[in-house]
Amino acid sequence: MSRALTMDGLSVAVRALRLLAADFSHLPAPDVHLSSVYPMRVELTLHGRDDERYSFAAFEGWRDALGIDPDAVTFHLQANGHTRVLRTLAEYAGAQVELVAYAPVPAPVGGAA
Repeated sequence: MSRALTMDGLSVAVRALRLLAADFSHLPAPDVHLSSVYPMRVELTLHGRDDERYSFAAFEGWRDALGIDPDAVTFHLQANGHTRVLRTLAEYAGAQVELVAYAPVPAPVGGAA
C-alpha cells in the first residue's frame, strides 16, 4: 500500500505559488488549484464568464510574464462547441505551471443562435 502524500509533498508547488503571487501581483488573479494527484503542479485558471475577452487577455498577460512561447499554447473547443479553451504548461520555480483560460464562443453577429 502506498503512503499518503503529506503537506510537505506539496512544498514545491506551494513555494512556486508564493513566488508567482510575489513576482506577478500586478496580473489578474486566476483561480488556483493544487492537487495531491499532481503535487509538483500549480494550475492557474482564468474564466471569461461575461466578457470573453477578459480571460484570453489575462491568459496572454500570464503567458508573456512567464516567458511561455505562443507556439506552446493549445486551443480547443469544449461543451459542445460553446466554450473556447487555451492551455499551456511551463516550468516555474521548480514546479509545473498549467495555465488555462476558458471563454464562451461569441454569439453570431445579429444575435442569431
